[in-house]
This record gives sequence, C-alpha cells and structure tokens, in this order.
Amino acid sequence: MAKLKAGDPAPDFELPGTGGKTYRLADYRGRKLILAFYPGDFTAVCTKQFCSYRDQGERLDGLGAEVLGISPQSVESHERFTEEKRLNVPLLADEDKEVARAYGVLAGPLVRRAIFVIDEEGIIRHRKVSLAGLAYESVDDLEQALAAPG
Repeated sequence: MAKLKAGDPAPDFELPGTGGKTYRLADYRGRKLILAFYPGDFTAVCTKQFCSYRDQGERLDGLGAEVLGISPQSVESHERFTEEKRLNVPLLADEDKEVARAYGVLAGPLVRRAIFVIDEEGIIRHRKVSLAGLAYESVDDLEQALAAPG
C-alpha cells in the first residue's frame, strides 16, 4: 500500500460521482482540492462529517478549494445519501477501491477516513489518515490544513 506524504504527487484518478459527472484529478489543475475519503454512506460518523460540511457550506465555499468525498459505495448509493441528507459535496464512487489503494487509505477491506489537500500543481500538501475513523476533519481543520505552509 502506498504511503504518500506531503510533497508527493497526488495519484491521478477518474471516478464517477453524483450529479452524473465523471471526476478527474487533472480537472482540478490550477485549483486547490481536498479529497475526503470516508468508509460509507449513511454510517454515523460519515453522516455527521458530511452534514457538518453542509451546515457550514458558506465557510466551506470560502476555503478556496473544492472538496470531493470518495468512498466505495455506488453512485446510486451516493445519490440517495446526497438527496436524503441534502449534501453539498460531490461524492465519488471508488467501487473497486483502486483510488483508496493508490492513496494508501485501504485497511484490509475497509477505507479509512482521510483528508488530502492537493495544491494547484497536483502535489499533496497535507495528509491526515484516521486509524479508527471515529473522528473527522471539521471545516476548522480543513481551514488550518489549507493555511499550513506546504
């Protein structure tokens, strides 16, 4: 499993997601990107995480970075989760877990909760992987990660 760190190039990806879109890392060149890997739709902590992003949508929009959620559920599951919880972050379907594997956040069959901040050049500037997944990175945490020197 890859052990990515700050300063490493972010592994490229192309995944289907909510809103009928395909998301590619290359599409975010020139912009900051936050990847939020999470274990599963409709689970307690994941629901709290993405609902907190929804509830602080104005602050999230002010970060100057796009936020994408990535988990192994299907686009159909992500669409139900987004609709039911009125989420504002696009959710990407990594059903074969290849992107989670490339980013080093696969623990056996499970995807670990993790945050990666990727700069305008496609370089990882911040990496936080949760071992237990019982806590998540808040909007405050994301602000601090973006403000930290690369």
